[in-house]
Amino acid sequence: MQLPTVPGALAPSLLAIPVAFGINGATALADPLALMLTGVLVLAGLISIIFFVSGGSHFQDPLFCVFVVFSFASVVDLIISLEEDGYISGFVEVYVREGEPYLRTAHGIMICYWDGIIHYGLYLAMMAAIGQRKSYRNLGLFWLGSLMMSIVVFLLGNMIGKYSSDLSPAFLLNLPYVLIPIWAGVRLFQQPKALPCLSPEKVAKEQSKRLYQRPQDAGLVLVLILTAAFTFFRGMVVLDCPADSCFEYIYQHEPYLRDPVAYPKVQMLIYMFYVLPFFCLCIYGLMLPGCSWLPDWSLVFAGAVAQAQFSHLGSSLHARTPFPYQTPEDVWWSFILTNVLYALGPQLLAYRCLRCPAFFLPATPASLHQGKKHQ
Repeated sequence: MQLPTVPGALAPSLLAIPVAFGINGATALADPLALMLTGVLVLAGLISIIFFVSGGSHFQDPLFCVFVVFSFASVVDLIISLEEDGYISGFVEVYVREGEPYLRTAHGIMICYWDGIIHYGLYLAMMAAIGQRKSYRNLGLFWLGSLMMSIVVFLLGNMIGKYSSDLSPAFLLNLPYVLIPIWAGVRLFQQPKALPCLSPEKVAKEQSKRLYQRPQDAGLVLVLILTAAFTFFRGMVVLDCPADSCFEYIYQHEPYLRDPVAYPKVQMLIYMFYVLPFFCLCIYGLMLPGCSWLPDWSLVFAGAVAQAQFSHLGSSLHARTPFPYQTPEDVWWSFILTNVLYALGPQLLAYRCLRCPAFFLPATPASLHQGKKHQ
């Protein structure tokens, strides 16, 4: 028996609803160790169901199995966020209370929303592409950055924040979210790129243009410079810089950065030490032609920044954040606008790289000859 790709992929993920309800009703599973073992058994059973239903046909691409299992977890996360916000009840109360209480934080709720909506949609799209034998490389790279940013900030915040003393064996269920995406990322980067149909002459013509001859790229460079400056500033804020501007910012504009849950501090430090250098490399890649690495990595960082900004923005305004750390109402609009524009920059960069990739293609003999003549 073999189901069509999309319905067959959708069915296992929807099993999360009765499974969550059943586990919540089993009072014997109130022990953290029992919850972890139950989670392992559920995942093992889910993989078995996938294998028997698909007949092993989709295992030619093992990422199909990964996406089905992760889509199941996405539905669970959506249930968690909806229950914690009071829209539903009776599904995951036991698991969250005994297994992962940090999911009750504003940050935990926001990453569950993102996983249950955005990641779930990406899983369905990528599984449909696998079933139709189409490329899903670009979607996969965006998902890779989004998931890695989400899980790294979440795990580090749990280990060093106020919930570090509440970690239980169920915390180990998050390890696959670190190991599997690394392996998946290697496979995604090894997939062949969809090369555009461009003549060497057209590539050479595009790559011979200076920055002032490409106004859109010049605008992107300006956006990236401003974004990099803001990234450095917020990094210094969470590092307790004694400057008056930093003190004023953390108390009057983003008090959430002081929240002892540590998620916002970890997020800003990751921005400062990893995203900031990438912004500088992007500026380099927009000024000099032939940086073939930029289109792929712009997608990865676009997903990472989109997820991070959604979680940070939502957590700052969420009612679960203690009142002293919530964004003051008088700076709401400036705070929202600043963070939305911050998230928009990497998306525009990724869109530009995908829409007009000629400037980033490896240099051809024609373009090298053109460059020598220009010199």
